[in-house]
Amino acid sequence: MKIVYAGTPETAVPPLEALHSDPRFEIAAVLTREDAPVGRKKVLTPSAVARRAEEFDLPVLRANRVTEDVRAALRGTGARIGAVVAYGALLPRPALEVFEHGWINLHFSLLPQWRGAAPVQRALMAGDSVLGATTFVLDEGMDTGPVVGTLTDEVRPEDTAGTVLDRLAHEGSPLLAESLLGVATGQVQPVPQRGEATAAPKLTGAEARITWTHPAVAVAHHVRGVTPEPGAWTEYEGQRIKVERVVPAPGVTGLAAGHVEIRGKQVFAGTGSYAVELTRVQPGGKKPMAVLDWARGQQHREQVAFA
Repeated sequence: MKIVYAGTPETAVPPLEALHSDPRFEIAAVLTREDAPVGRKKVLTPSAVARRAEEFDLPVLRANRVTEDVRAALRGTGARIGAVVAYGALLPRPALEVFEHGWINLHFSLLPQWRGAAPVQRALMAGDSVLGATTFVLDEGMDTGPVVGTLTDEVRPEDTAGTVLDRLAHEGSPLLAESLLGVATGQVQPVPQRGEATAAPKLTGAEARITWTHPAVAVAHHVRGVTPEPGAWTEYEGQRIKVERVVPAPGVTGLAAGHVEIRGKQVFAGTGSYAVELTRVQPGGKKPMAVLDWARGQQHREQVAFA
């Protein structure tokens, strides 16, 4: 079956790879966002999907908006259906009608929960213990179309948003393939979404800041939800410092919110309840380092505290 694949970030690469290797599909073209400036030097860089598609010698369409010219190119592929994984822009109605069987989106939440650009991040920040992925038929709303299939996945103790997204991208690839075939052949009938909807808008850098007056468990959920991007951070002596995984430590009490203390070979920070154990930090302009090394470097100060 001839299809078009639309996606942009690294998370969208595993489904592309799976569909490319599946003999049931022919990827007629790949739609991705335009090359974007990356790094301090703002070097124009292709998306992760564009790079992988070109390695497969697949035709690549770069567009931040699906204009009439883009729609004409999509129609010219002869594809019957489109697959979407984190393309990064809403498709307007004319684009939704390009293919005979529409577009099937692989979204990393159990819809209608967490509609939007950051479903895994928001779910982890909220403390959800069960996440998942949903395939659905795209319509004009924000992740509102009828559901084709779902899968569930339990959060693991070491998980971050990065590890969950990677796992769901791989586990969701077979679901996407079967959903495309099911809809195109008429063997699967999508059903309307049911339940209470929650929103998952894109995260901002400001939202990644740790609030140490929150309870320890909430701080841990927050850190895992914004790791690796945009990255949890706090302030120390007026400078931003990134904080990697933290672990609630119910047995460690008596630390004021944000105050840091070395106990043996462990480093703890106070919260609004009990402490959390710190693992690694990244001071501004430096590489990530073991928190014990960083904390020992601050022992000459009367008090070490995050703001």
